[in-house]
Amino acid sequence: MINPYKKNAKLVLSNGIVFPGFYFGASGTAIGEIVFNTGMTGYQEVITDPSYYGQILTFTYPEIGNTGINFEDSESNINVKGIIVRNFSSNNSNWRSKNNFNQWLVEKNITGLHGIDTRALVKILRANGSMNGVITSEDKTVESCLEIIHDMPIMEGLNLSKEVSTKQQYLWKSHSKTIFDLRKRYAESSKKLKVIAIDFGIKNSILNRLVSHGCEVLVLPSRSSLKDVLSHKPNGIFFSNGPGDPSSVSEGIDLAKSLIEFGKIPMFGICLGHQIFGLALGGSTYKLPFGHRGLNHPCGKNNKIEITSQNHGFAIDPNSLSKALVRITHYNLNDNTVAGLEVNDKPIFSVQYHPEAGPGPHDSDYLFKKFVSLMLERC
Repeated sequence: MINPYKKNAKLVLSNGIVFPGFYFGASGTAIGEIVFNTGMTGYQEVITDPSYYGQILTFTYPEIGNTGINFEDSESNINVKGIIVRNFSSNNSNWRSKNNFNQWLVEKNITGLHGIDTRALVKILRANGSMNGVITSEDKTVESCLEIIHDMPIMEGLNLSKEVSTKQQYLWKSHSKTIFDLRKRYAESSKKLKVIAIDFGIKNSILNRLVSHGCEVLVLPSRSSLKDVLSHKPNGIFFSNGPGDPSSVSEGIDLAKSLIEFGKIPMFGICLGHQIFGLALGGSTYKLPFGHRGLNHPCGKNNKIEITSQNHGFAIDPNSLSKALVRITHYNLNDNTVAGLEVNDKPIFSVQYHPEAGPGPHDSDYLFKKFVSLMLERC
């Protein structure tokens, strides 16, 4: 019997290196920036994180798919362009599993490549930086794949947040189902905190944590104006994560500048939102060689450390920030990049990691409480 998962496919990198393997999931050709994630769990959340829009994701953990797919863990309806794994499981076993991993990829039109040496691929990306590439199950020559790659835009300069942001505002009511859920505690308060969340590619678990911390969350498109935001008379404003080059998100930077100048409403930013805050404060951003994508990145300052979940390819240049306007609160302790900031004398802060733990550790959940406390102080 012919193994249905031994159908030839290949990965072609922009530098001409080719990895022959086999495809699974949807057949076809996937085009995008090749990046890698070092997490050992949470593949469903990672694949559906909008911050990966436009990218082909390599998992460094060698076995993916063995817990199947459930109805609860998807972070959005947005998917990566493709995935690359060493091995994938065609069988799944988990009490929450509702779908086979391979079938889910077919339904989501995600092309997968397996059977390659992912360690060798990651070493290439670490040495040379993330690069564009093609995975294909079609009868394409290496030369034709390189032509496709040559015509692809690079990630610098791409405003991808406008591709994944909601087109219409909506109210989010779901909350997270965790053992540390604070929803009951805040439900006792007669004061509901109205939060406007600007969607640059927001994850469901972020919205869930805001609700669990007692917030009424209205999600607005990334193109929203200062008038749009203030018309709802929010107690707080949240700037979300998202894909692409932060310096290209002009509408978000302009909104952040206006709100920071206004300065009366507590604001919280995560990942792309953090970078947008940095740019709005006069700073600059740059592309990291291969980004930070995983669940075990240490961040902190002054002997206080959090183990964090991260997914980003850009960072704020610390030398571009004015000490008169902003102070750095956290560094990524792997490479000393800026991982957190606060605006001086204003209730505004942001971090370059994911405190909602979707997936990841819970060390940083206190940041939601901090945001809530800033709002309660001003009610």
